[in-house]
Amino acid sequence: MKNAVTPGDYRPRRDAFWFARSRAYTVFVLRELTSVFVAWAVVFLLLLVDAVLGGSLAEFAALAARPWMIAINVLALAATCFHAITFLNLAPKATVVRLDGYRLPAWLIQGGNHSLWLAVSAIIAFFVLRGFQ
Repeated sequence: MKNAVTPGDYRPRRDAFWFARSRAYTVFVLRELTSVFVAWAVVFLLLLVDAVLGGSLAEFAALAARPWMIAINVLALAATCFHAITFLNLAPKATVVRLDGYRLPAWLIQGGNHSLWLAVSAIIAFFVLRGFQ
């Protein structure tokens, strides 16, 4: 039997948009894709530090003021916020906190994470905005 089919011969077609069939998978793929924008935010911050330390802050400010750079950074901010929110929402699945044998509910862990994020952001904003006065 020359043309016999063996179990390893069947290969189902792969769907390029497999993740679009489920909201959970879509959010997972989007969160993974936002990592590129998180990396860009880190690179941009390192470029800013280099400009401050190297004395080329005026050139960096001119580059950062270009419309395409502003658009990329606004997109990076939105993607980074999405990444952070979805990451913090996963914390109760990865961390089990027990007090006296009682497991803390997910909303309490998520609320603590988001509250701490908001508090740290407010402290940073206070010092940054105070520097502009």
